Amino acid sequence: MGELETMRVGIVGASGYGGVQLVRLIRDHPQLDLVYLGGDSSAGKPFSDLYPHLSQATDLIIESVDVDTIADRCQVVFLSLPNGLAYQMAPRLLEKGCKVLDLSADYRFSNLETYKNWYGGDRADAETAAVAVYGLPELYRDRIKDAQLIGCAGCYPTASILALAPLLKQGMIVPNSAIIDAKSGISGAGRQAKTNLLLAEADNSVAAYGVGRHRHTPEIESIGSDLAGQDILVQFTPHLMPMVRGILSTVYATLRDPGLVREDLVTIYTAFYRNSPWVRVLPAGVFPQTKWAMNSNMCYIGVEIDQRTDRAIVISAIDNLLKGQAGQAIQCLNIMMGWDETLGLPELGFYP
Repeated sequence: MGELETMRVGIVGASGYGGVQLVRLIRDHPQLDLVYLGGDSSAGKPFSDLYPHLSQATDLIIESVDVDTIADRCQVVFLSLPNGLAYQMAPRLLEKGCKVLDLSADYRFSNLETYKNWYGGDRADAETAAVAVYGLPELYRDRIKDAQLIGCAGCYPTASILALAPLLKQGMIVPNSAIIDAKSGISGAGRQAKTNLLLAEADNSVAAYGVGRHRHTPEIESIGSDLAGQDILVQFTPHLMPMVRGILSTVYATLRDPGLVREDLVTIYTAFYRNSPWVRVLPAGVFPQTKWAMNSNMCYIGVEIDQRTDRAIVISAIDNLLKGQAGQAIQCLNIMMGWDETLGLPELGFYP
């Protein structure tokens, strides 16, 4: 195999948690060269002023966001921005020949009406959205490898869809019976100062939020419907946990065939993810913990069948900032470039 091409990379929105994960991952990636950091709120500051512990990782200064400057320097651009900003930049970056990976929700929906109903905004980029590929490699690897624009999957949807996908794809569950109870570390809310994220507010407490109306619900339903071959609804409730990183998603769904046993599910899931290096299906009777996935790009999945209720119970664990965000974006880029899917990504964190 010949020498791999090195790609010049930029990050827009470098000051947030998504951006800082990307800086770390790009530094450790043998084929990526970080050449641009952009963010209007921190423009003019060295990145090391925001994150002094990463002074040895990069000496770049955060610059004002300018599409022409980005396109001149970068072959690949990660947009780590709040929802509603990426779609104002992505079309112009694509026109200038950049590959774009968007970590926000802007390009996760093939139907822009769904996006506008849940996120608002006046979209005029329908042609661009039509060529975006949903960035969940375990399901859309073949589409990702030919894409120029990736709408990277959300953190909760990543954990939830990976848990649900085999059941939906193989028609094993009653439509609309899926209930998802998910729990996330506080870093999932970003770096902004918010009262409910203060240590005094969040520590020693568990709280549900976005009940019945969380924005990740239509994302899960959209991909779930694609897998099932019919429109489906899910009941999704997220919870904030007093920890920094991690998501645990517990999925309950009624089986069509009540004769299945736990070992059947292990076999089905293992076969479904046999070519997915970042998904580990656990042995029967073993269920994941968020700490296992922390600081890695892994998704751990445990399965059970409750024969008393005829329900499948599937539990998945990921690091919300890696497999749920920045790590998955790098995984998508590896596929886009024809590189090994595992290149430059951490398989094991430090335990405990």
